[in-house]
Amino acid sequence: QVQLVESGGGLVQAGGSLRLSCAASGRTFSSSAMGWFRQAPGKEREFVALISSNGGSTVTADSVKGRFTISRDNAKNTVYLQMNSLKPEDTAVYYCAVRDYSGSAYYPSGYNYWGQGTQVTVSS
Repeated sequence: QVQLVESGGGLVQAGGSLRLSCAASGRTFSSSAMGWFRQAPGKEREFVALISSNGGSTVTADSVKGRFTISRDNAKNTVYLQMNSLKPEDTAVYYCAVRDYSGSAYYPSGYNYWGQGTQVTVSS
């Protein structure tokens, strides 16, 4: 079983920054690719970023490219999402998840363990 705990969300003004953390336990974290998704009220959960198991490869959604950076520290069993130049449209609950290679990396079906989420609110 895997447990994921996100933290670091909060209220920030447009143009500000936040760093989200996702602490993992329960399995060999360093062998798993990890992803971040977000879900705004009334919208579907959408892909934000993905990082390979060793951190050598990353993918970010076009909507956040150049502003968000995903990284990981396998010694700490933690994955991060650095969010800069935040916009009101970034407001959502942010989730981290463990990649399950049975599905697409860009959809929730491609992940098999999820955290509880952390709220990010960006005011204009």
